[in-house]
Amino acid sequence: MISIAVLAPGEMGAAVGARLVAGGARVTTSLAGRSEASAERARRAGLTVVGTDQELVAGAGLVLSIVPPGEAVAVAKRLRPELSRLAEKPVYVDFNAVSPDTVRHIAAALADTRCPFVDGGIVGPPPGPTGRTVFYVAGEAARRTAAMRELGLDIRVLEGPVGAASALKMSYAGITKGLTAIGAAMMLGATRAGCAADLAAELAESQPQLLKWLTRQVPAMFPKAYRFVAEMEEIADFLHADRPCGELYHAVALLYARLAAQEGEADVDALARFCSAPAQAKVRAEAPAVPDAAG
Repeated sequence: MISIAVLAPGEMGAAVGARLVAGGARVTTSLAGRSEASAERARRAGLTVVGTDQELVAGAGLVLSIVPPGEAVAVAKRLRPELSRLAEKPVYVDFNAVSPDTVRHIAAALADTRCPFVDGGIVGPPPGPTGRTVFYVAGEAARRTAAMRELGLDIRVLEGPVGAASALKMSYAGITKGLTAIGAAMMLGATRAGCAADLAAELAESQPQLLKWLTRQVPAMFPKAYRFVAEMEEIADFLHADRPCGELYHAVALLYARLAAQEGEADVDALARFCSAPAQAKVRAEAPAVPDAAG
């Protein structure tokens, strides 16, 4: 039985772990610094919770880092001492939504551990009975993650160096989450100008697919907006050579931060009114409480 370490049991990490357990793997995780919600997710996923980083990586064939973007470097540095001590080196896979520069920095930080390093990018929601989740991998050791394909993950190897999978993830997220932010911004603008109903009617007539997409994506964004902030900053870093493009995503990060902070409830109400009746209920139900960032 293959042993895989997953950090951490957030929504994505726990779902990935559950899929691997269902495929026959032993999956270990750590709850250090995590919330009660994480502990409950780990239990439901069938993950083996260990108390130390030594226990976490001992015997693991793969170590998967699946944490908020702002924690990716710190997690790698935290595990470095234990990875260095191991005689049998696991493959370290960074599946975080970070820029190519950041993932190369993580690879460099782990170089002296002699662990093979794989750059990864996840496209899609947490694995479940429905939906599509693809795990892109890149780098010299990328093909060593193929075992997870047999365990139920859609692993796709990119022909490129470390940074290629992260570049793909940044590009994809920049489009999907960037369009969500632009849609939210214009919905707010139309509401404040008194023409939200007219805009919705025009979109329904001329852009029905776009309207359907926005009325699905905007409500789903609210409970996750706080997590998008660091990811948008990583996208800005990815585009740093093109100043206007980079500044665009710095601004998107600020928008998501504002929506996550719930400054008043005017923005929530405005966006809810723009959406369909079922989506309105979803926005208002999920928006008020910002989840624990450590979850």
